[in-house]
Amino acid sequence: MAGRAEPPDGGWGWMVVLSAFFQSALVFGVLRSFGVFFVEFVSAFEEQAARVSWIASIGIAVQQFGSPIGSALSTKFGPRPVVMTGGILAALGMLLASFATSLTHLYLSIGLLSGSGWALTFTPTLACLSRYFSCRRSLAMGLALTGVGLSSFAFAPLFQWLLNHFAWRGALLLVSALSCHLIACGALLRPLSLAEDTAVGGPGAQLTSLLHHGPFLRYTVALTLINTGYFIPYVHLVAHLQDLGWDPLPAAFLLSVAAISDLVGRVASGWLGDAVPGPVARLLMLWTTLTGVSLALFPMAQAPTALVVLAVAYGFTSGALTPVAFSVLPELVGTARIYCGLGLLQMIESIGGLLGAPLSGYLRDVTGNYTASFVVAGAFLLVGSGVLITLPHFFSCFSAPTSRPQELVIEALDTKVSLPKEEGLGED
Repeated sequence: MAGRAEPPDGGWGWMVVLSAFFQSALVFGVLRSFGVFFVEFVSAFEEQAARVSWIASIGIAVQQFGSPIGSALSTKFGPRPVVMTGGILAALGMLLASFATSLTHLYLSIGLLSGSGWALTFTPTLACLSRYFSCRRSLAMGLALTGVGLSSFAFAPLFQWLLNHFAWRGALLLVSALSCHLIACGALLRPLSLAEDTAVGGPGAQLTSLLHHGPFLRYTVALTLINTGYFIPYVHLVAHLQDLGWDPLPAAFLLSVAAISDLVGRVASGWLGDAVPGPVARLLMLWTTLTGVSLALFPMAQAPTALVVLAVAYGFTSGALTPVAFSVLPELVGTARIYCGLGLLQMIESIGGLLGAPLSGYLRDVTGNYTASFVVAGAFLLVGSGVLITLPHFFSCFSAPTSRPQELVIEALDTKVSLPKEEGLGED
């Protein structure tokens, strides 16, 4: 395949956006709505909140920690077969979870097996999307990731309805059937060859340069902190509302309210990321700060009206930060290294995803309520937004230029670390 000089900014890229839309819905839409199952699992297995929280946390962590594997396989075989295989694993994990008799079974089926499937779908799809767009990258990301908001709006009450009518085992069987659609999403992906691909070397050279690239490492630290608190409402908000005396169905509906706002935030942020001059990292810092503040205010709200207002605020800002978070990375590492860069980023930030929900559940068990859980979650996001200020061109009046392969190689050489001999993209 002849290499293009620049991303096409359209064409088949819109089909990749469509694939990413449904794929994000079937991965993070399911994860975000899993708080509905949380209360059922606590009751069915008579376990503490902290132990049940590990189900979603292991799934998130495996999805992110396994991302470099999905990236490496996509570099060698292309994203299409990798994502289709991930869809099979995700569906199989949910199927086996419906037969679970202990939390360990759920850790292995949902956390490990479905998490592995999600690792093979999410990162390769977004990396493929990043290579198709340049000028309209933030908008494309925003449109693709609206699948998370739409599915969260639909899945939370749907899952609660399924639990009421089929119990949690039957509900997981139907979630398994939904996950099979990830296979079709993978079939839509078409690899794109760019002219700069030949300059980046093999996976070893890319990894070495990224590990000695200061801005990339600082960005990874920031997203790890953000990731620690980001998912807390989707795991524990329903339980927090039930502690306040809410019935399960209205509590699940509040998640849907946040999901609608999340949807609007993703599209608005994607448009602003391309339209507003200046680095995208600045927008990311704004949305992250506002998300952290809204999280910290949740325990102070008692009235239904105040909780709805906070849910709308949290949904909009947390949705808005997502597309720009993925748009910042190509500016730092270049599109040729996006598979390796995104995989490594997701692996490291998995630490936050692994620890966030169990820490929140532990604070709930110790204090007897979720006040400390939400305040600490907000604090993690505020610290992460502070790290973003250290990125290059943050205070510039112009958009940050996308890094070229040569720039990363030079930076790596400046650290006095010898690079491995360049390898072809298709070599081991």
